[in-house]
Amino acid sequence: MSFHSAADGIPADRIPGFSARQYLVCLRGIFIREGLRFLNQRERFVSSLVRPLLWLFVFAAGFRQVLGVSIIPPYKTYVLYEVYITPGLCGMILLFSGMQSSLSMVYDREMGNMRTLLVSPFPRWFLLVSKLLAGVSVSILQVYAFLAIAWFWGVRPPWTGYLLILPALFLSGMMLCSLGMLLSSMIKQLENFAGIMNFVIFPMYFASPALYPLWRIQESSPLLHKICVANPFTYAIELIRFALYGQSDWGSLSIVIAFTVLFLGGAILAYDPSNGLLSRRQDTGGNA
Repeated sequence: MSFHSAADGIPADRIPGFSARQYLVCLRGIFIREGLRFLNQRERFVSSLVRPLLWLFVFAAGFRQVLGVSIIPPYKTYVLYEVYITPGLCGMILLFSGMQSSLSMVYDREMGNMRTLLVSPFPRWFLLVSKLLAGVSVSILQVYAFLAIAWFWGVRPPWTGYLLILPALFLSGMMLCSLGMLLSSMIKQLENFAGIMNFVIFPMYFASPALYPLWRIQESSPLLHKICVANPFTYAIELIRFALYGQSDWGSLSIVIAFTVLFLGGAILAYDPSNGLLSRRQDTGGNA
């Protein structure tokens, strides 16, 4: 039985013959590869925890007396600054991990096994979604490792919050990883990705309620408050914050889902060999 790929001019999603078991085998292979890569890159795990722990142990201690947090939902009493920023630090892990996963996507697309997968008979959307699911799973493990360390530092949300936060982490991780994958489709060279990351990660993180309540931002800078409201990362943080304390923020949930669909749909279209950004870039390079 011979297979044809998208490179042969036949859309991969129209090729019959794949069973559910074959899709699961492909999904499992991508998960195993991401897991092995994560285990073999221990410095990646350490670096993913150093950033949030630095904020939790050092900056939170210094800002505790300066940045008091009033009683705002989902908190029912005054909270310490380190308690307030913990959901934002969880979002930091998801944000950096999502961009790192996209960085590996650029590398794999040029010289790794993703280059082989993208011309395989499997539908490209399935390969991209599988890559996203594997990356998000690794990110969630890092978040739970951070929460375990934060528990010994006195950040102790309700036990049910550790379970209820899982869907929020998954949706937020999917949104951020989809954004990173969309950006990776626009990167021609691996060296250019670091600059793009700096223009995306830091504005998204600091223009959000991850470190400061929105009402304080509005008091100091109405313009910055409008930017925060337009920032999709803001709603990912609020979704995580409310879920960690057993509450629902339906507005943030709907916005996160909408941006996830938008970014994921854009990434799938961008990686489509017939009309995506990759094919246009390759055509331009070939004509040159």
